[in-house]
Amino acid sequence: MTGRTLTTAVALAVGVALTVPPVGLAAASAPARTVVAAPPTALAAPDIAVSNVQAHLTQFQTIATGNGGHRRAGSAGHTASVAYVRAKLQAAGYTVTEQTCTSCVYRSNNLIAEWPAGPADQVVMFGAHLDGVSAGPGINDNASGSAVLLENALALAAQRPATITKRVRFAWWTDEEQGLNGSKFYVNSLSATQRGYLKGYYNFDMVGSTNGGYFINRLTSTTAAPLKAYWDSLGIGPEENVEGQGRSDDYPFQQAGIPTSGYAAGASARKTSAQAAKWGGAAGSSYDPCYHRSCDTTGNISATHLNRSADGVAYAIWQLAVGSGTPGACVGGQLVGNSSFESGTTPWTGTTGVITSSTSRPARTGSYKAWLGGNGRTGTETLSQSVTLPTDCASYTLELHLRIDTAETTTSRVYDRLTVTLGGATLATYSNLNAGSGYVARTFDVAAYAGQTVTLTLTATEDASLQTSFVVDDVTLQAG
Repeated sequence: MTGRTLTTAVALAVGVALTVPPVGLAAASAPARTVVAAPPTALAAPDIAVSNVQAHLTQFQTIATGNGGHRRAGSAGHTASVAYVRAKLQAAGYTVTEQTCTSCVYRSNNLIAEWPAGPADQVVMFGAHLDGVSAGPGINDNASGSAVLLENALALAAQRPATITKRVRFAWWTDEEQGLNGSKFYVNSLSATQRGYLKGYYNFDMVGSTNGGYFINRLTSTTAAPLKAYWDSLGIGPEENVEGQGRSDDYPFQQAGIPTSGYAAGASARKTSAQAAKWGGAAGSSYDPCYHRSCDTTGNISATHLNRSADGVAYAIWQLAVGSGTPGACVGGQLVGNSSFESGTTPWTGTTGVITSSTSRPARTGSYKAWLGGNGRTGTETLSQSVTLPTDCASYTLELHLRIDTAETTTSRVYDRLTVTLGGATLATYSNLNAGSGYVARTFDVAAYAGQTVTLTLTATEDASLQTSFVVDDVTLQAG
């Protein structure tokens, strides 16, 4: 993970069976309570052998030792690391390309590998930075994420699933430590159409920290659901990756409007007492005591964190792109991202200023809500979000809380409207005739969209005079 702090631009001025590690690989202290050791059984994801992941780490350590002690972007150590990963992927049958980053601080290559199956316009992408700092071999930061992805890619190739529902793409980024430059270059090289093909990007940066935690990027988002479901099945209780926000390669994707998530075990921030009680380890100490130091070697790895991350990635790949066709393969929960509008605009898109904390129309919860209309002049305002509904759940319920205030005096004629659509189909239309006091819950059965990625859209239209405000808050889509 880059040590440079990047400020996130926020619009609106707001915001597994566990394996005993071999000698030289330290496991994290065990939590005081018992956790469930078995992975979810609904999907036939492979159990990733942590020993195979550790073997890749040993290779990266050997590469660093033979090339000046590090694998910094542009160095011989980084070039050799790229060659090692590329050879493994090509032998497994991947379509592999190297992309030269001409805008990087150290001119060097990204490595992109794609499994040649599944629809080319439906892509899920998994990435990790392969470079390290010049101070040491960079085994946790970030050979750990790189090795986890490499072994998952090899496991997918070995399984050769008969059915692939989405194209699976892997990436190993360069020049992350100098400011996320490799991933920025890649995202900027994509056309608008190519960006639209990317249905999710998953980032893995420092997943073997010896005093680590269990962190997920955008924990409550739809994109994070499979990663969270796996760790929830182990009783881990993951938390939001606050330390890593804006500091790793998911950030350029997020800024481009592509849904993102990922795992992390933590860097230089210190573990709290509550986290130590939940996960084990030392309170008050850094998650990774060798962060950006020469001691970031194969001895600086928790095999437990490494194993749980590797198996969680496999579960996500199978959930998102493979599946088993087994009835009951439901990864449910809350599917709408930023459902209460408290976290800026992402992943919502639409008319600027619709998400607001204006006190003239209070939010139902928190400070922010979506306020469409209310202008008293002819116009249209929209707000939308792409949502992926899992398969084989028992129920799918969309709910939004709507407050309608109007200056119209008629009790019989419609002048202003709010339309709720999902996947292009109209679920409901509300108007000035539905005005009342306070928020009213509106619910819809959307089981017809199971297994689909659809767009939820709110559209408000007003006529030439007398405003009607459609204020929406706490939008959820629960699958279970």
